[in-house]
Amino acid sequence: MAALDPGVMAPDFTLPSSAGDPVTLSRYRGKRQVVLAFYPLDWTGG
Repeated sequence: MAALDPGVMAPDFTLPSSAGDPVTLSRYRGKRQVVLAFYPLDWTGG
């Protein structure tokens, strides 16, 4: 996937929450501000 420019909407996706329940990004669209943070791999310095 290509990098997104600031201000561009992220594509919709669903991932499990820390409790294991599905969380879908589009559920929050237009309702509140959402901050997405991406990193290369758990437990790395990146």
